[in-house]
Amino acid sequence: MTSLSKSNAPTPSNKALANGGKEGLLSQPKAVWAVFFASIIAFMGIGLVDPILPAIAKNLNASHSEVTLLFTSYNAVMAVAMLITGAISSRLGIKWTLLTGIVIIAIFSALGGLSNGIWTLVGLRGGWGLGNALFVATALAAIVSLSNSGTAKAIILYEAAVGLGISVGPLVGGWLGAMSWRGPFLGVATLMIVAFIGLSTLMPKTSTKNTVKSKTSIMDPFRALKHRSLLVLGIAAALYNFGFFTLLAYAPFVMGLDEHGLGFVFLGWGLLLAITSVFMAPKLQQRFGTVKSMCIMLTLFALLLLVMGIWTSTQWVIIAAVILAGALLGNNNTLITTAVMNSAPVERSTASAAYSFLRFIGGAIAPFLAGKLSEWFNSSVPFIVGAGFVFLSVLFIWFNNKHIKHVDDVESAH
Repeated sequence: MTSLSKSNAPTPSNKALANGGKEGLLSQPKAVWAVFFASIIAFMGIGLVDPILPAIAKNLNASHSEVTLLFTSYNAVMAVAMLITGAISSRLGIKWTLLTGIVIIAIFSALGGLSNGIWTLVGLRGGWGLGNALFVATALAAIVSLSNSGTAKAIILYEAAVGLGISVGPLVGGWLGAMSWRGPFLGVATLMIVAFIGLSTLMPKTSTKNTVKSKTSIMDPFRALKHRSLLVLGIAAALYNFGFFTLLAYAPFVMGLDEHGLGFVFLGWGLLLAITSVFMAPKLQQRFGTVKSMCIMLTLFALLLLVMGIWTSTQWVIIAAVILAGALLGNNNTLITTAVMNSAPVERSTASAAYSFLRFIGGAIAPFLAGKLSEWFNSSVPFIVGAGFVFLSVLFIWFNNKHIKHVDDVESAH
């Protein structure tokens, strides 16, 4: 799509001149802030559901592995849908793709709140994943493309929105979930209406003329994966997401807390995620480089999961580890997203779609696998296996370093 391509997008310096020479993180066009606030609300949807996983299991007479399918169906549909986001957005334009994603999320989350069976709920979460795919891939590309402060700062802004949404979501989810497990689903639908109004009002109309000139093919993400750098980062993210979604989908079952307690724990997790993604990740990047910093964060995360696996029955250890994990994940999310945006000479929306397809495959398998491992063995095994996959991602990056080391050179040039 023309508006998102690297070749046609204004350079940071040109954008800065157009905006009075301001290149600061907070000096952004109105359209960027519209997408930013909509992204906060969209990502609240993930955290809203987390505190009510045990309540869903209890109220719908579902096993832990069945409840973790709420993440599996969501991520699986999102992974596949990522492949068509570019084709859709290049025809509808950025604004209408974002609005379509929001409408789909609102409809399926509302239906989820009215459902009465675990399998119906699992299916509806898949529909929710379709809407999220349209929104997430387009939002990242839109913020990077429309920002006047360069790729790195634009990604920090996007990750800040992710962190804020994920951190506030569990608090609201815990509060609504204490009333009924249906509350967070209906809450998401309501918030999506607010996001729809905000984007409709604040974001300028997409130029149809520019959109039609360069329509993106469904095959473009597959062609993009021919670039070894993008393929390496995508596979590494898929392995890392085994640990990420083991923590997100399975940790609530072993903490022994009610909805309010889980909400506060994941609030701490999300706040650290947001703070580190904005303030700490850039400093790590400058001091150690993107690739080396990623490896450090992933190694620490793997060790943390191992600690959770060893001391699963000690409540304070699990709670502290989940909160601390937010800091490691916030840093890594910004670092790996920055690397992806600079990894290959393809449109940013295409790079985002190809990378997201691979990483959400890991996110789809991990939750269900974690639930099953706990049923087959014990509650410690999911965390130990998750740690193993994260360690594997570090080794994979290390052995393929020659294919991705150029991302540090690209970033320093910006």
